[in-house]
Formats: sequence, structure tokens, C-alpha cells
Amino acid sequence: MTFEIRDIETFLLILVRITAFIFAAPFFSLRNVPQRVKVGFSLFFSIIIFQTIPLTTLNYQGVIGFAGLIISEAMVGLIIGFFANVSYYILSFAGQMMDMEMGFSMVNEFDPVANFQTTITSNYYSYLIMLMMLVTNLHHYIITAIVDTYKVIPIGEANFKPAMYVLMLQFIKDYFIIGFRIVLPVFAAILVVNAILAILAKVAPQLNMFVIGLQLKVFVGLIILFLLTGFIPSISNLIFEEMIKMMRLGIEALR
Repeated sequence: MTFEIRDIETFLLILVRITAFIFAAPFFSLRNVPQRVKVGFSLFFSIIIFQTIPLTTLNYQGVIGFAGLIISEAMVGLIIGFFANVSYYILSFAGQMMDMEMGFSMVNEFDPVANFQTTITSNYYSYLIMLMMLVTNLHHYIITAIVDTYKVIPIGEANFKPAMYVLMLQFIKDYFIIGFRIVLPVFAAILVVNAILAILAKVAPQLNMFVIGLQLKVFVGLIILFLLTGFIPSISNLIFEEMIKMMRLGIEALR
């Protein structure tokens, strides 16, 4: 390995992009991961990338120009990491819809993946999908993707397009479609339960359907969640495909 003082500027720009990506990307941005581990991983990862990518001459004028390059590289890492991480919000939406149907929406927990308060089922799916991500080595794909960005978006040549909001509009459409596909089995089962309770309310009006329905919905919802455990790989495929899709669109939007 060789390192010259004149290359320190290029190394700093690489470090800024990688650090911003690590602090925004899925799995790496978890609060459970110590800050020193994130910084150390970003530093050693930047050293490896510095030795593997072709170095180009930087064009800037003065300190202000170099500061602009740093901000540009930080934005590239944050945008790509955010586009990858935003797909996990689908699980939060699906879990909250399930808990609303089953009656668990009053119980909230902290989700370390999304970094906000969420419901039990949302936390359950977040942990399972994160486990599937580690088992299938998807985090290796994410690391490879950020390395490949230096081929598509060279250092200091990012192009921020005003029409980038179109990507988020497209994601919102996929957000609801994928979310409702995950919720559909629980929604259908609870719909059948509500129909049965409505019939019983007409047949035996003396029964307290609120008390019976609350317990029955919880019981049926837990059974459906147990049966859906075998479909976790299919759910993870939906999330992973959306994650990869958003990363590709984000990289293409910055070219």
C-alpha cells in the first residue's frame, strides 16, 4: 500500500461518503451498534476503497470549494443509505395495521431498526427481516453497492437532480401495495370474525360481543401470525427487492 500526502483530500472525501452511508444504511445504522464500531468500520473500509478505486484529479477552488465537495459526498452517502433503509418502514406500516385489527395497537415498543415507537407486530417483523438479511448476506450486497457507486458516481461528480422527489412518490405507491399484501391474511381473517360476530349479535343480542370479539380477534390474529411464519422468506423477498430497487434508482438519480 502506498499513500501520498497529496491524496489525503481524496481519502477524506471517500471517508465522508462511506461514513454517511454507514450511519444511514440498514443494519449498520442500528443504535445497538456502538458509535466507535461505526466510525472504525468506516475508516478501515475507506482505506480499502482508497486502494482499489482509480484516483482522479479533484477540481475545486479554495476551502469553500473543498467544503462543497465534502457536503456533496456526504449527501451521496446519506441519500443512498436512506433509500436502502426506507424500505423497512413498510414493515412498521404492516405491523401497525395488523395490530389495529387484532387489538394490539395500544401497546407500543421501541423499534431499534426504525428508531421510533412502534407496535409489537412491527417489532416482530423487523427483527425477523433483519435476521433474514444477515442469513442471506444481503448486508454484503449493500456494501458492494456502495463500492460500485464510485464507478457510477466518481468523487466530486455527483449530480443532484431536482426531480428526485419522483422516486419518493414511486416508493409511496410501493409502500402501500407491499404493506397491504403483508396485512391481507390478517385482514381477511379478522373480516370473517367480524362477520361472525355481527351474525351472533343478531341471533343472541344478550351476549356482550365487545368482550367476546376482543378475545376472539386476539386469538385468531395470533393463529394467523403463527401460520404466516412460514411465509417470512416471501415477505423478506418483497422488502429486499424494494430495497435493492430504491438503491439502484437513487444511484441512477445522482449520476
